[in-house]
Amino acid sequence: MSFISHRPKGLFLLAMLSVSASGSVYAQQQEAPEGEYVTTVYGSLPADLSGLPEGPEIEGIISARDGDKVQVTGADGTNTVIAVGQATEIKATGGFLGLDRDKLAADALLNGLPVSVKTVEWGGGLIASKIDLKNKDLRTASMIRTGTAQGFAEQTAATEALRGRMGDIDKYNVKGTTNVHFDVGKAVLSEQAKADLCATAAQAEATENALMLVVGYTDSTGSQELNQELSEKRASRVVNYLQQACGWAPYRMLTPTGMAEADPLADNTTPDGKAQNRRVAVNILVSKSVEGL
Repeated sequence: MSFISHRPKGLFLLAMLSVSASGSVYAQQQEAPEGEYVTTVYGSLPADLSGLPEGPEIEGIISARDGDKVQVTGADGTNTVIAVGQATEIKATGGFLGLDRDKLAADALLNGLPVSVKTVEWGGGLIASKIDLKNKDLRTASMIRTGTAQGFAEQTAATEALRGRMGDIDKYNVKGTTNVHFDVGKAVLSEQAKADLCATAAQAEATENALMLVVGYTDSTGSQELNQELSEKRASRVVNYLQQACGWAPYRMLTPTGMAEADPLADNTTPDGKAQNRRVAVNILVSKSVEGL
């Protein structure tokens, strides 16, 4: 078992991976284009990480998996490849769906999942010592038991989509938006909302290279803290239904988000306006780079 890791400074490492017969470890620098470098690391991951120097803490979204390696893409687009071994501790931030334990197996590390990774340095690369998952994102991740095998060099619209949330919306062309609405203080989907969601999934499926961005909203009733939580819960409920009932692939979903009472569609001083603002917007997107625009 061997690995290759992206080192700090925003450089993306590419490598031919190999395990030596003796299991010894060494790193070799190779020629690469100007501004980049290539490092090949040979050896077996250590079972005990104690005593190894601490590496950087990496935060971002898992954008690819390859054997015992994960690629984490940060908010600035920087890719970091990190090895995951038997000594890696993978934990949720709290209880979820009645689970009485929060230690997870490596197969919980799914494409599109936000993570915070503590690392140690070894053999010229990085090994994850601890990986923390954000509790709210487990609602989506818990439904996914198999991810897509994406090579680190694969530049698909799905991989690009996992890089961000609303901050990257200008990188996509919006092909359609469906709003589903909710009762006051609730996150329960009506029968009409369920039908509209599956119709939207069918429309997106018929659109080449389509992705979905789900954003939850509330009206102005209640505190900012409660509205933020409610908007995220509504977005999560919509994502769950799209994936479970409508068959939308998780890797074609940008990370959902909640916007509380921001960006109202209508006047929050009237009952009708508030009803319009209690919504989740499901956006069908296509990457501008894919469309050549």
